[in-house]
Amino acid sequence: MLKNQTLSANELRDQKVYRDWGLTDDEYQLISEKVLGRLPNYTEAGLFSGMWSEHCSYKNSKPVLKKFWTQGEQVLEGPGEGAGIIDIGDGQAVVFKAESHNHPSAVEPYEGAATGVGGIIRDIFSMGARPIALLDSLRFGEPDDAHTKYLISQVVAGIGGYGNCIGIPTVGGDTVFDASYQKNPLVNAMCVGILDQADIQKGQATGIGNSVIYVGAKTGRDGINGASFASAEFNDAKATQRSAVQVGDPFMEKLLMEACLEVIHEHRDVLIGIQDMGAAGLVSSSAEMASKAGSGLELNLDLVPQRESGMTPFELMLSESQERMLLCVKAGAEAEIYAVFEKYGLDAVKIGEVTEGHQYQLFHHGQLVADVPVDALATKAPVYQRDKKRPSRLTKQSHHQFMPRLVDATGTLKKMLQQPTIASKKSLYETYDSQVQTNTVVKPGSDAGVIRIRHTDKALAMTTDVNGRYLYLNPRIGGEIAVAEAARNIIASGGVPLGITDCLNYGNPEKPEQFYDLDESAQGIARACQLFNTPVISGNVSLNNESNGEAIYPTPMIGMVGLIKHQRDITTQDFKQAGDGVYVLGTTGADFNGSEIQKMLTGQVSGELFDFDLVTEHQNQRLLLRAIQKGLVASAHDVSEGGLIVAIAESCFDHDLGVTLTSDLSATDFFAETQSRFVVSVKPAQQVAFEELMGTAATYLGQTTTDDRLWIKTADQAFDLPVSFAKQLWEEALPCRLK
Repeated sequence: MLKNQTLSANELRDQKVYRDWGLTDDEYQLISEKVLGRLPNYTEAGLFSGMWSEHCSYKNSKPVLKKFWTQGEQVLEGPGEGAGIIDIGDGQAVVFKAESHNHPSAVEPYEGAATGVGGIIRDIFSMGARPIALLDSLRFGEPDDAHTKYLISQVVAGIGGYGNCIGIPTVGGDTVFDASYQKNPLVNAMCVGILDQADIQKGQATGIGNSVIYVGAKTGRDGINGASFASAEFNDAKATQRSAVQVGDPFMEKLLMEACLEVIHEHRDVLIGIQDMGAAGLVSSSAEMASKAGSGLELNLDLVPQRESGMTPFELMLSESQERMLLCVKAGAEAEIYAVFEKYGLDAVKIGEVTEGHQYQLFHHGQLVADVPVDALATKAPVYQRDKKRPSRLTKQSHHQFMPRLVDATGTLKKMLQQPTIASKKSLYETYDSQVQTNTVVKPGSDAGVIRIRHTDKALAMTTDVNGRYLYLNPRIGGEIAVAEAARNIIASGGVPLGITDCLNYGNPEKPEQFYDLDESAQGIARACQLFNTPVISGNVSLNNESNGEAIYPTPMIGMVGLIKHQRDITTQDFKQAGDGVYVLGTTGADFNGSEIQKMLTGQVSGELFDFDLVTEHQNQRLLLRAIQKGLVASAHDVSEGGLIVAIAESCFDHDLGVTLTSDLSATDFFAETQSRFVVSVKPAQQVAFEELMGTAATYLGQTTTDDRLWIKTADQAFDLPVSFAKQLWEEALPCRLK
C-alpha cells in the first residue's frame, strides 16, 4: 500500500511527494496555478502523474510523432484510438497494434511479458475486432549469465502462458541478443485482429446521463501507477518497483473478450463506447473517453468492484489490475449489458455517468475527492520540444569500412550459424501455440507469419523487425532499413505491405544525444513508410530504457501487416525440391559495418553504416512480388543478418536439401549485409520467364540438390559442409547456451 495517502495538499507540496510519481516541480506548479487555480489534493496529483507520464501523454515524443506518415487510402483509423484499422476489401478490415512492456518485464519477467500480451489483446477487441494472431519482438543481453537466462526463460514462458491459454496463435516475431540490452530487456508484443467494417468501435463517452459501466476483473493493488513506472529509467541505487507490475489471468481475459465482442455485435444499438483499462487504469480510460466526446464525467468509487479492502481513491484510479474494460451505454439499457456479463460470470457495474460541462469528478464515501477539468488530464499535458545534439559516438565515428579477413570460409560459417542472434529460435517459439484457431498457414520460422482469412481466398502476412546496431551507427538510415526489412519479409511471403505499428524503444529524451536518436530515426521511418505506402496507424513510445545512465541501442520495432490477395501466392523461405535454380536478387557490396560478422570477429559494431538506397529497395521488392504473383517463384527469403551465406543455409534446412553454387563474389562478400536482396529458388520450367522478368536484377548461382552438402565455390575459397551438420549447429546453439 502506498504510504502517506493522508497527506494534505500543503504537505504534498512541501514534501514534494509528487516527484516520486514522475511529476516535475514545473508541472506541479502548472497544475496548481494554471489548471486548478489551487493546490491539488493527493488523489488529484496522482491522476495528473499518471495521465501526464510519457506513457500516456507522449509529452516528449509528440513533436517527433507528428513527423510520421499516417495517410493512405487504405487507412480507416489512424493513431489515437486503441488500435489502427486498415481496409482489406470486401467490407473487412485488419486491426493491429504493438505495445512495449519493457520495465515490468525487467522486474517481474513472467508477469511483465504475460500482461503485455493481455493488454495488447484488449486494445484489439476494444475496436470491435476478433484477435487472430500475436507476435513478439524481444531483446536480451548475451545469453551467458544466469540472470539473462532467467529473464529469457520467464519472458518466453509468460508470452506462451498467456497467449496459449486465451487461444490466440503466436505466429511470428524476432529475438536478438546484445550486451546493449543486458540490464534493460525489451519485450514488445503485437496483436492482429479482423473485423467487419460495420463493427468498428470507438472509445468515447457521449450523451448526458448515459451510464459508465465497469466490466471484468476486480480492482486490486497491482500495477499502481505503472504508467509512471514505465516512464522512468532504472538505477541500481533505487529499489525496483514490483508493486508497479500487474498480474494477469488469461482465462478471465478469454471470458472478457467473448463478452465484449457479444455486446459489440449484438447490442450495438445501446453501446456508445468501449475502451481498455490499460496504462493508468481507470483514470486513463474514463478521462480519455469523456475528453474525446467533449463531455464531463462523474464516478462513484464506492461502486468499483474491489478485491482488496480499504483501497483509497488514488489506488482505485491508478491501479493497473488486468482484464478490465470501461463501457459507455445508453441510459436505461444497463440491464441488457449486465445480462451478457453475468452469463460469462463477470462483474458489470454502473460506476458513474456522463455529465454536462467538462469536469471530471470523483466521489468516495460520499465526499468529492477529485474535481478537475477532463481535458487537463487527457489532452493538455505539457509538450516538450527537447534539444537534440549529434551523439559523440557519431561525430567520432571512423570512416573506415571494416573488412573481415577470412582464412577459412567454412569454419567462419560454422561459427556464424551458432551466433545467438543468427541461431534457430525454435527452442523459444515452440513454447507458443502457433496453430490454435486452425488458420495459421505459415508458422514461426519463415520470413513472416501467415494467417488465412476464413471464407475468402485472402491471407494476412505479419512480421516484426528492427536492427538496433544499424540505428546505433546511423539512426536515420537505420530507421529506413527497419521499415524496408519488414516490407522485405512481407513481400517474400507473397504479400503487399499495408501499414505499420511501432514500439519506439529509446533512452532518456531529456538527454540531447538520446533525443537525436529518436528524432532522426523517426524521420527515416517516415520516409520509408511514405515510399512503401505503409502508413503508421498505431504504436507506442517507450523511453528511458536506460540502466545507470547507459541507454540501449535505439530500437524502433516495426510491426508490419501485408495482404496476400490469393492464397496460391503464399511463399516461404525454404527450398522446395532438388533441381531448382537458385538466384540472388539484388547486388552485393562490401557492407560490413554494423554487421553480424563485425560483431562476431571484434565483439562490437563500429564505423559508418553502409549506404542504403530506398528506391532500389522498393524496385527489388516490387520485382519479386510480380514474379511471385506470376507463379514463377518456388521460395523466397530476404537477406538480412549474417548476409547471403546465412540466407542460403537457412533456405536449405527445412527440407534438408543441398546446393551446388558458383559465384564471382569472394567468400568474405557472402557475409556482407547489403540491403535490398533476396535468395530465390525457381523451378526449371519457370527459369526462362523468371530471368526475362528480372533482367540484370537477379544473378543465377546454381541449383538445389538431394545431396547432404552445402557447396559454394566463390572467387577465392569454397564453402563446403554437410547441410545436416550445419543445421545441427544452427538448431543446437541456443539451447546449448541457455542450459
